[in-house]
Amino acid sequence: MFSILIPSFNNINYLKLCIKSIKNNSKYDHQVIVHINEGTDGSLDYVKENKIEYTFSNENLGMPKALNLSSKLAKYDYILISHDDFYYCPGWDRELANEIEKIGHNNFYISGTMVGAGQVNFDAGETMDVFNEEKLLKNLKNIETFNFQGSTKCPGLVHKDIWNKVGGWSEEFSPTGGDDTDFAMKLWEIDIRIFKGLGKCLAYHFGSITTRKKNKSLFTYLGSRGNKIFLRKWGISINFFEKFYLRSGLDNKKQLIFNFIN
Repeated sequence: MFSILIPSFNNINYLKLCIKSIKNNSKYDHQVIVHINEGTDGSLDYVKENKIEYTFSNENLGMPKALNLSSKLAKYDYILISHDDFYYCPGWDRELANEIEKIGHNNFYISGTMVGAGQVNFDAGETMDVFNEEKLLKNLKNIETFNFQGSTKCPGLVHKDIWNKVGGWSEEFSPTGGDDTDFAMKLWEIDIRIFKGLGKCLAYHFGSITTRKKNKSLFTYLGSRGNKIFLRKWGISINFFEKFYLRSGLDNKKQLIFNFIN
């Protein structure tokens, strides 16, 4: 039902867990497309051996180029943008499918809610080495969430026609930084006005494990660089767009960030 784009940069164990969760916890049969950056850790062999559709580059292309390349293989009407350090929780895709049916047209950008390193502060392990899958699944029904205005951008769902209309992600932001907000701005420019996060579409996020890797100084630089590119391109800052256009993060006067006491 969805074509799931997963850029991966020598991150085979997280990639395996992500794909396993999609297979085990999805209601529908989805197309998984992995972009392998380098693949020197065995991830290229892994996708080949398991007959997982993929694109490949000898170097790390970053998010925009990896997503654009992998999107060329998409066969379903809806494209889902994913990281490889997600664990998709049971029912995640049912929530998206139900929302699509409610909306009744394709002019939207809807996203899920990230647990762990995301909107819901719930600890089931900072890394997959200490990931407590049983604890996460046992407590899912107790995690109180709500739908919210705006978008977490990833996991994010958009119709393939919309993706193609705006040309996917803007590669001038490569390798990353500001690229996800730029994509939302391009949707805004073609009169997309439904930007919505779904509280019951949950993905556990290990955080900054994917193509970005953990390098705070690098990401401070990339974030600043991305802001400058966005400002020159659109004439407003990322923060201004998210606050006053998307009105991100608030719904019914509740904060998006909230703690789960277990």
